[in-house]
Amino acid sequence: MIDFYTAATPNGFKVAIALEELGLPYRVIPLDLSALDQKKPEFLAINPNGRIPAIVDRDNGDFAVFESGAILLYLAEKAGKLLPQDPKRRSQAIQWLMFQMGGVGPMMGQANVFYRYFPEKIPAAIERYQKEGRRLFEVLDSHLAQHEYLADEYSIADIATWPWVRIHDWSGISIEGLPHLQAWMARMVEKPACQKGITIPPRNETPEDLVKQAQQMVTR
Repeated sequence: MIDFYTAATPNGFKVAIALEELGLPYRVIPLDLSALDQKKPEFLAINPNGRIPAIVDRDNGDFAVFESGAILLYLAEKAGKLLPQDPKRRSQAIQWLMFQMGGVGPMMGQANVFYRYFPEKIPAAIERYQKEGRRLFEVLDSHLAQHEYLADEYSIADIATWPWVRIHDWSGISIEGLPHLQAWMARMVEKPACQKGITIPPRNETPEDLVKQAQQMVTR
């Protein structure tokens, strides 16, 4: 059994999708980010960085894993799925996973902060992160022109990237003129695990509640 500590964010959705896709038994333990559950000592013992998601593998000596990319790698290796066996394709999948972890996620995260949440509008910051997000989307679009999925076969690289790209509107980043990226997004959204994963944990907040919670976290 996997204990899955999460909240309704793109990084949390990645792991939810992977767990669904892999068919691994898991228990959801939602954290209230606005109440700073992620900073409580009991969670910091699992993830010293105080961020979601994190997992504890109860079947492997209560082994804890944090950082969403590391969790995806751990789960894929545990199940023997969603990571190509061929060494070159495996490397490609990990490269695109790192592209998401080091580029798409951080840049879109900063775009979200300055475009949606930061109490003061700073046009230069908004433009900087939206432009970089768009550039990264163009890299994806160019690659997907020749590949159905990021590492040719469906993998944790796609699972890591899709939850971020799907919220491009929230970040204020256009996907117009990127047909290959759009086609890949359409393929992803048809997958039952993707459809279910973005509902875990269930979300009861209104959009206004989410903005208020995020603003509180930014100013703390």
